[in-house]
Amino acid sequence: MKHHAFGRMPFTVTNVGFGAWQIGGSWGDISEADGRAALNAALDAGMTFIDTADVYGDGRSEKIIADVLKARGGERPMVATKAGRRLNPHVAEGYSKANLEGFIDRSLKNLAVDSVDLVQLHCPPREVFYQPEVFDSLDALQTAGKIKGYGVSVEKVEDGLKAIEYPGVVSIQIIYNIFRQRPDHLFFAEARRKNVAIIARVPLASGLLSGKITRETHFASDDHRNFNRHGEAFDVGETFAGVPFEVGLQAVEEVRTLVPTGATMAAFALRWILMSDAVTVVIPGARNGEQAKANAAAADLAPLAADVMAATREIYTRLIAQHVHQRW
Repeated sequence: MKHHAFGRMPFTVTNVGFGAWQIGGSWGDISEADGRAALNAALDAGMTFIDTADVYGDGRSEKIIADVLKARGGERPMVATKAGRRLNPHVAEGYSKANLEGFIDRSLKNLAVDSVDLVQLHCPPREVFYQPEVFDSLDALQTAGKIKGYGVSVEKVEDGLKAIEYPGVVSIQIIYNIFRQRPDHLFFAEARRKNVAIIARVPLASGLLSGKITRETHFASDDHRNFNRHGEAFDVGETFAGVPFEVGLQAVEEVRTLVPTGATMAAFALRWILMSDAVTVVIPGARNGEQAKANAAAADLAPLAADVMAATREIYTRLIAQHVHQRW
């Protein structure tokens, strides 16, 4: 894994980090022991960036991270969390300074720290991006020392472009993978120009790009790949990157032919993301220690050839773009 600066913040992070949604919940039955094993394996492999959120398992993910880091001791990785999705209803009016401070105070307790390294607004409603007072509140919380920096996790490219107009925004978390290529058309160039860190999430399209999912794969009732396949619980773009399941399976079979001998499709998909120099860190999740180690090893794959990259673009253009490109 490569190490580089996290945008304008005084952190150095590995280009592969640990996405902690799976160890919180909504991915079927993952025991706390398996979650701890996955995180420890990621840290043993050298990862120095962890991404979580206050709603992942209602704080379970944050608490596991705190316990593992306390037990390990030594130099801490950068830990990013998110705030906003605890609002019910999740509306722009709820993004007040009082509510944000309450959410952050809860994360401080869950993570057992005095200051959060990075807090990200968690896919807020579109109106929030046009309310400067929300970002003023984050500035005030940073001045107070409760957060070291702040960014935004976004659903849409347009929201990312609007967010980085605010000078205090140091990072954007956005879906970017073989099935969601639009961020590299304009947004990445703007982010590079402003030295904004990019966190690439949903890198394997909810497991589709692992190459292990088939039409017969069964998803548990508490797995979002079951209950949110059509956007019933949250934005459908979070599940299979918004690609219709059958279309995704067809595209996966074509991507499979591009995977180098000896490499897994998951590793190939992660290496594809790292081909963009705008990406600061990619955050695959892991159900267990073996998956975490495999994610770290993906960075060691050789750079993908130009013809391979062109082939992935052709698959995207022909099969996928019509379903996702103008939606997100």
